[in-house]
Amino acid sequence: MKKKAEKITYFFVDESGDPYFYDRNGNFIVGKEGCSKLLLLGFIKTDQPDILRKSLEKVRKDIANDPYLKDIPSVQKSLKSFHATDDCPEVREKVFKTLISLPFKAEFIVARKNESVFIKRHQKRPNLFYDDLISKLFENQLHQSDQSVIYFAVRGNRARQLPLEDAIRKSVLAFENKWGIKIETQISIFPQKPEGEPALQIIDYMNWTVQRAFIKNEMRYFDFVADKISLVVDIYDFDKYPKNFYNRKNRFDITKISSL
Repeated sequence: MKKKAEKITYFFVDESGDPYFYDRNGNFIVGKEGCSKLLLLGFIKTDQPDILRKSLEKVRKDIANDPYLKDIPSVQKSLKSFHATDDCPEVREKVFKTLISLPFKAEFIVARKNESVFIKRHQKRPNLFYDDLISKLFENQLHQSDQSVIYFAVRGNRARQLPLEDAIRKSVLAFENKWGIKIETQISIFPQKPEGEPALQIIDYMNWTVQRAFIKNEMRYFDFVADKISLVVDIYDFDKYPKNFYNRKNRFDITKISSL
């Protein structure tokens, strides 16, 4: 009898914003220059990562061979790694038009920087804040495949792997305690720089669309890729609970949220 093929799901994870509330002197700085009003964590998931990688490589080759783009200074950086904030509009358009045809879905946790939650739940520790959101992001994801392979975007050292593994374990335990089901999925976690893993450049773009909706009140990019987005949780928008979970039945629109 032919052995059943294992189902492998790949997750590519990145963040927008930061987990900080105070400066080195203990002053509250949320919303001031250099400190965002929220921390956003998102992933794309797929069982066909090679299609994503090859598609972005094709976009890169198209850009490299486009004489209209060759003298734009940022293009050389884009040829190494796409980054929505830094890419010029012409490059951004090409990437977005490619994304809508690719086999992935995206989910997001958006955390407003609520100081009382940060103090009571996260003990004023940015890493606890971050890891708690990671646990929530993956809580209902890791029982669906034989293997889950998780790539986290890193832009500095890789010292964060062990805390992230702990956060994933908390996700597993939360699911098991909630549903009484033992998760047997084999889980692998790999920190990776976006320039070394093209699929991480996709979640960078998807995060950018959600962040832009929240920060700039601009739905243009979100609406363009809306069919790729399964869930947006505005987790600390307590005034809108339980309608702060946006999905197919409760479609996200910036007019529905409480002001930041």
